[in-house]
Amino acid sequence: MEFLRPDEVWVRSEVAPLIRFARSRPIASTGLDLFGIAGVEPPAQLIDRLRSFDDIVSWYGANRPEFQAAAERLKLPFRFFATLPGPGGALHAADFFAQQVGAPTPACPHIEFSGVEQHGAAVLHPFSGSPRKNWPLARFEELARALAAEMPVEWAARPGELRFQSLDDLGRWLAGARVYIGNDTGVTHLAAAAGVPTLALFGPTDPRVWAPRGARVRVIAAPTLEHIDVPATLRAVRELASE
Repeated sequence: MEFLRPDEVWVRSEVAPLIRFARSRPIASTGLDLFGIAGVEPPAQLIDRLRSFDDIVSWYGANRPEFQAAAERLKLPFRFFATLPGPGGALHAADFFAQQVGAPTPACPHIEFSGVEQHGAAVLHPFSGSPRKNWPLARFEELARALAAEMPVEWAARPGELRFQSLDDLGRWLAGARVYIGNDTGVTHLAAAAGVPTLALFGPTDPRVWAPRGARVRVIAAPTLEHIDVPATLRAVRELASE
């Protein structure tokens, strides 16, 4: 998106604070989430705003034929792009999105955070959007005990705990870590984008497509996450932390 030099970026509310290169607006505040729904008339203010743009590059609505039909009927300047790489390919998702808009590749997301406090801890994040992408919690805890003898250890989250009110706050805190260890999840990508030495643990998903990118990113991948043991993970963390 930054490559396009947009006037505005409309995104999910939790992502909006991470946009540094343009004005950002939460989609929910625009009414766009109601666009194309049968029997719902789009607000005139929304239509006027959409018509004020010369070009609207959109992944939002790309899988909703009714959304696209409404945009065409109202003669709005949308260009829709696929939201996911095709199955069976090995093109990294970042490059997939970059190629869609003509941006150079390989693409390596980076976010600058101000006011970072260097707490120097090893940060562990044991969750993701799917239980099957989670390294067993008992192994995270075993890793934490081993690391505690060498450096401070912090958890980005524990079961039933919410430590941060926004992704911006979380990213700023992650940027002060010595090393980060996590599953295939958005928080792991946020750590890598913040420049933290990042170890990503992959099982059922393809790291060729979904691994975080960065000069200080490593991936341990196995057919299932149960195949990844603590000693191998501990070695990788030590190597990352010493770089």
